[in-house]
Amino acid sequence: MLYAVALNLTRNAADAEDLTQNAVVKALRFHDKFKEGTYIKAWLLTILRNTFINEYRKRSRLPLQVELSGTEAAETPVTPNSPADVNHVDALLELLDDEVRLAVAELPEDFRQAVIMADLEEKSYKEIADIMGCPIGTVMSRLYRGRKILRGQLADYAQHRGLAR
Repeated sequence: MLYAVALNLTRNAADAEDLTQNAVVKALRFHDKFKEGTYIKAWLLTILRNTFINEYRKRSRLPLQVELSGTEAAETPVTPNSPADVNHVDALLELLDDEVRLAVAELPEDFRQAVIMADLEEKSYKEIADIMGCPIGTVMSRLYRGRKILRGQLADYAQHRGLAR
């Protein structure tokens, strides 16, 4: 029963197995917290659901992990908070697939700058606003619109690679 619910939450058999195992381990570790006379199925499902939510939140805070094949050209190290120069942006864009790089290149200039600084350089809204010389609300709007355009352009790409449902 726990596995079936986990499979419904994760939509992936391996992740469902991991989630079920983690939930059972937590249940065993905290068995003393279980109140006699309560419904154990509801208690276990609550642990499973909370474990899923916590793992999802933790995963969403982590950057997307990319496995490099080792055949990529070595780049000179770039400090993460250096001003956005062309070489730095080119080095970051080289890490992307051709389709993604092309989609980013086709964005209008303001949207492209905002998306690159936020998503590749991991700058804060305030830093982007200072660099672009505009209010934070404008940065947020440009990011939203730029990401929306990218989502539309890369829907097939994401579907093909199993990154979207």
